[in-house]
Order: sequence, then C-alpha cells, then structure tokens
Amino acid sequence: MHQSSTLYVGLDVHKESIAVAYVAQDHHAEVVSLGNIGTRQCDIDKLLRQLQYKSAHLVFVYEAGPCGYWLYRYLTKKGHVCWVIAPSLIPKKPGDRVKTNRRDAIKLARLMRSGDLTPVYVPQVEDEAIRDLCRAREDAIRDLKAAKFRLKAFLLRHDIRYTGRATWGPAHLRWLSEVVCPTPARQIVFQEYIRAVNEHTERLARLEQELTDQVQTWRLAPVVEALQALRGVQFTVAVTIVAELGDLTRFDKPSQLMSYLGLTPSEYSTGDHRRQGAITKTGNAHARRALIEGAWAYRYPAKVSRHLQLRLEKVPKAIQDISWKAQVRLCKRYRQLSARGKHANRVVVAIARELSAFMWAIAHQGACDPIASGYLVTLQRTDNHVDSPSEEAQPRFGAILVGVMRLQETLGPK
Repeated sequence: MHQSSTLYVGLDVHKESIAVAYVAQDHHAEVVSLGNIGTRQCDIDKLLRQLQYKSAHLVFVYEAGPCGYWLYRYLTKKGHVCWVIAPSLIPKKPGDRVKTNRRDAIKLARLMRSGDLTPVYVPQVEDEAIRDLCRAREDAIRDLKAAKFRLKAFLLRHDIRYTGRATWGPAHLRWLSEVVCPTPARQIVFQEYIRAVNEHTERLARLEQELTDQVQTWRLAPVVEALQALRGVQFTVAVTIVAELGDLTRFDKPSQLMSYLGLTPSEYSTGDHRRQGAITKTGNAHARRALIEGAWAYRYPAKVSRHLQLRLEKVPKAIQDISWKAQVRLCKRYRQLSARGKHANRVVVAIARELSAFMWAIAHQGACDPIASGYLVTLQRTDNHVDSPSEEAQPRFGAILVGVMRLQETLGPK
C-alpha cells in the first residue's frame, strides 16, 4: 500500500556493493537500513520495486566518487529525483570516530531530509566525454614528462652530457640518436628510454588532434571559441575550462564562479578580529590549474599580438571589447600588486581570480538566455549614467552586457 510521504534514500556506493537506508518525510520517523545490494541494474530495479511499495515519491542521494554518474543517470531516467553530493561539504560531528557503510547511508538519508546537503553539478554525457579527453591529455603530458626525466637521469648517472640546451629540439634529438653506451645491456636500457619518450610524444599528439576534432561538433564549441578572445586563453586552456566547468551561465554572478574554482581566500574571523589566509583550493583543480596557467600572460604590458588578433577576428565586437577591458585591467593589476612586493605566484592567482570573472561575462555574452539576450548597454566616459540601448546610440567603447556591469561591481574599483 502506497503512502503519501516522501522517502529519502541514502546510498553508499562502492565498486561491488551499495549500502541502502531510507527515512520518511515525517520529522519523527526513524531511519531504516536495508543492508547491502549489488551494483547491477537488476539489483537497482529490485530496490525500486521494494521502495515504491512504501512510497510513490522517492528521493535518492549518494556521494560523488570514483563510480561516476551512471547511477544518477539511471535513476533519473526512471523518473526519480537523485542528488549527487559533494563529500567535502557533508556535515560531520567532531566526536564521531566510527565510519561504516551502513552509517554513511543512514547519515545521507537523514541529512537529505533535513536539507543539509549540497549537490554537485552533473555534466551531460557529451560534456563528460570531452572532459575525459582533456584529462587523458593531461595524463599523457605527465607520462611524457616522467619519461624524459628518467632518460635525463640515466644520462646524468653515467656522465653522458649534452653541451647545448636539452630542449628536445631537432639538434638535441640528433645528439641522442648518436649516443653509444659502453655495454650492450646499458645500450638496451637507453634505447628503451628513448622509445618510451617517442611513444608518449606520439600518444600526446594523437589525443590533441582528437580533442581538436571532437570540439568542432560539441554543443559548447562557440563558448570555447569566444573564451579564446582573452589573452593567455588559447585552445587548450579554453576547452579545459569549459569541459571541467560545463555551462558557465549556470553561475548567477562571478563571485560564485570564483568560489567554485577555489580561488577565493580562506577566512577565520572571530569577534573583532578578521584573518584571511591562502586560497581555499576547493572545487575543480583541473580548471584552476588551466586558469592560473593562462593568467601568467598578463605579467606583460597590454598588447594585441598577431596570434590574439587572429582569434579576435572570429568573435563579435562586444566580446572584443570585453577582451581589451580584461587586458587593460589585469595588466595594470599585475603591476600594482607586484609594486606592493607581493610574490609572483600570489599575484598570478589574484589575476586568475579576476580572469574567471571576465570568462563569466563572455559566456553570458554568447549565451541566448534572459541574462544576456537583449540587455546591451552603453558605457559613456563623459557621464556616469547608463543610456538605454537604441539604434542611434554610438557607444564610444563598444556595447557590453549588463553582466559586465555586475562584473565591475564584483571586482570593485580599479
């Protein structure tokens, strides 16, 4: 017999088993543990039939982990509500020192009923595929770097030195092909290290070519192209940012994107004392790394290079204006922070934080949503008011979005 109350079902998902617990919507209801089930679809269907007998409305919740989003997609396809929870944001009692699968499932069900859980963003299947391709490329780069380190360590250990700069250019590779070791066994080891470097180089080239081909038919390809209008944001950085973060328009304001990237300072304040520390480093580390890598380009004076000009020709005038505004502000910001004696790494992190806000503005500029569509305004340096958009208006510095004005409020005065 069906009941009218909602059942909150906590799932502690593992490779071979899933611990299940549920609790009714009634505040005084006790949490019931159903033990462990298998991870096959037939096991999930059996659980659904058992729970649907108790209530027609089921809300599932489980922690994000190595098992991915297949369970979320399967349950939502069946018409049920499912949340994937950020493990780092689950409330924990300091005195609770016992952790079991059963207790984790019970805790998830209880916290879901009380509304104390924070869901994560679940990408679409196509978006996750591009993200996997980006991360495979990062793995290939790490493997290639490790193979080169092993080869260099082998040559140094046997006092085989290259007189020039070991940049793996044509001259360096020709020199490596002429190296002869004194013993056959040592020569075999050297050749295997050389072969490993060549294999990883070819693997990296294949992945980069495949990434370029797949992005052309991706639904977020226009956003990738628009972000490349920013200085320091070439194809690799742009596709990594979009693949890891998904649709940037899901953030209501730039400060949310900054917090999601973990680029905001941590804080421990009490009473009248306020203490800010290092950045939180929460959220997506892959996107944060790519963003900081692109932020290093702003340590030089503002300038439109030939490569940047070729990318700017492919985007609308409004995005070009945002790109130049970002250059002027961020290059000036870098000089100001450096003049105050800040470490270069801290300065670049601050630049990356503001660069993410300009990415947010560009994403809203290219999106056809209520925030961006039809809300162009004109900035006039001669007066401090905003004119309504019209065909007769001739903006001196180009038309930009209301989102850019919201960006200025977030960044504060120059």
